Amino acid sequence: MLRKARVFKSAKREFDCKFLETNSMVVATALGNLLKGDDNTIVVGDYVMIDPNNTIVEVLPRTNEMYRLIIREQKKKVTASNCDLMVIVSSVSRPEYKRGIVDRFLVRAHQWGIRPLMVFNKMDQYDPDILDIKFECDRMGNLGIECFEVSAEDLSYKPQFMSLGLAELKDRLHGKTSIFLGQSGVGKSKLISASSDGKIELLSRVVGKLGKGTHTTTWSEIVDCDSMSLIDSPGIRSFGVEDLMEENLITYFPDLEEGSVLCKFSNCSHEEGTNGCFFRNKLDQNDYKTQLILSRLESYLRIKEEISQTPSYLKK
Repeated sequence: MLRKARVFKSAKREFDCKFLETNSMVVATALGNLLKGDDNTIVVGDYVMIDPNNTIVEVLPRTNEMYRLIIREQKKKVTASNCDLMVIVSSVSRPEYKRGIVDRFLVRAHQWGIRPLMVFNKMDQYDPDILDIKFECDRMGNLGIECFEVSAEDLSYKPQFMSLGLAELKDRLHGKTSIFLGQSGVGKSKLISASSDGKIELLSRVVGKLGKGTHTTTWSEIVDCDSMSLIDSPGIRSFGVEDLMEENLITYFPDLEEGSVLCKFSNCSHEEGTNGCFFRNKLDQNDYKTQLILSRLESYLRIKEEISQTPSYLKK
């Protein structure tokens, strides 16, 4: 009789799997045909069928994949699968908020088909002269992304600018599989601990440190607790974008794609001063909503410039 399980950790040809029916763990091997080719055949997060000999005999269809193209090897590298949420964590003090990094994460979230959440941490240190949090939240709002203001250091902090705080974040994470992403020092580890009511505090310290000098590793695993599951993958935190196709980039900016088709020329560069550009010629440049759109366009152009440095033929 076959039993359904989920892969929590992989190590070469052995996989730590949790049976969905009993929540018990087992170390399983896999049929040879499931391991042929590259190592994308069985990844952390996969749902699999296991026979009485603890052998994986089938990998079930994935709802999504976290991947990137390894250009030098000309292959798609899947790191994890079946992730529900991408939790983008940013500090409002130190390190300073970097809009461009957030937009890179959003590109991947859209590419992978994962719902993003935006968390502004260290709100007990918020200075409105340094960061306009309303503007940043309105940028996210145009994409239907929920924003949360929290202080993982001061759990008594109550939201002042938005109605969503730590309690609502816990509610969104409950029963979900999430990945936390953000710059080093933004407080991911403490936020993970606070979100799980301290149940994965020790592991979260490891999670927060992984990725420094380990971007080449392919190791990943699911950290589990009663209320939530966390995918930890150092490979995903190496966030270069050189594998993206320049002609596809606009599709990862859905708020810009709709306006781009209104440009006079189909190959419009959307650069400042471009003739016939919808964003530059048809919108009131001083309007607040236009400023939101142009801030996203700025990120789009920066990423486009970066990925143009790698020839498209190397990405196919």
